[in-house]
Amino acid sequence: MKQVVIVDGYNIIGAWPELNKLKDVSLEDARDRLIDMLADYQAYKGNKVYLVFDAYRVPGLGGKYRQRKIEVLYTREKETADERIERLVADLRGRRVQIHVATSDSVEQHVTFGQGALRLPARELLFSINEIRKEIRVKIQETTAPAKNSLDSKLSDELREKFEKWRRGL
Repeated sequence: MKQVVIVDGYNIIGAWPELNKLKDVSLEDARDRLIDMLADYQAYKGNKVYLVFDAYRVPGLGGKYRQRKIEVLYTREKETADERIERLVADLRGRRVQIHVATSDSVEQHVTFGQGALRLPARELLFSINEIRKEIRVKIQETTAPAKNSLDSKLSDELREKFEKWRRGL
């Protein structure tokens, strides 16, 4: 079954402490950081991720592009992110597709749930991303950590015995 995650971009930025602080300095940096985090999530989980940003008051900005294999969608003029997410859920739903909508907006969660999508609270998505980061760190440490007595473990028994005799002066 194909797994799809639709993320309400500005809602998530406002809900996650790291991104909320970053947006006060630079909204563009907060968006880029969110894209990086979601790209790692998508690569690890294998889910298709759509990231929707509200461009309600920005004339002519609407459209979509790909960044780090994430589909980034900006709403059209006078279209809210909620409306775009609802339309996207309707377009993507099918027999072999499971859609999750990541937002902390409870009204949006209920509306998309009514269309067949599953709710993914912002806090739960952040928890999942943090768990993935921990798992990746552990795997990296396991593969890069030198094995104890690594040379000794690569020697044949015969060669190991010869070295032992040589060490003892026999």
